[in-house]
Amino acid sequence: MQTLSHIEILAAVTPTTIIIVLVLILLIFGGKKLPELARGLGKARREFKRASEEIDDEVKSAIEADERADVRRKLIEEEERKKIRERIEAEEREKLENK
Repeated sequence: MQTLSHIEILAAVTPTTIIIVLVLILLIFGGKKLPELARGLGKARREFKRASEEIDDEVKSAIEADERADVRRKLIEEEERKKIRERIEAEEREKLENK
């Protein structure tokens, strides 16, 4: 069984199909329920958008925290390398002085 791609599905949606679906919805739910359905869909859409934005914000803040941790780690590593270099240089100077 072959599945339809998103483009094929969108291509199958014609104005006639949309009108038929809207008429069926009107017949099933009635004219009085349609505003309630529209409000519910609007609220659901807003809630979905808000949740999506929250997830985006959480991901961005996690990435930024990780980047800050990397920068701190690199600074600490550089300081440690500097201390090791200074210690090695001091040992070499001490060896030269003792000769």
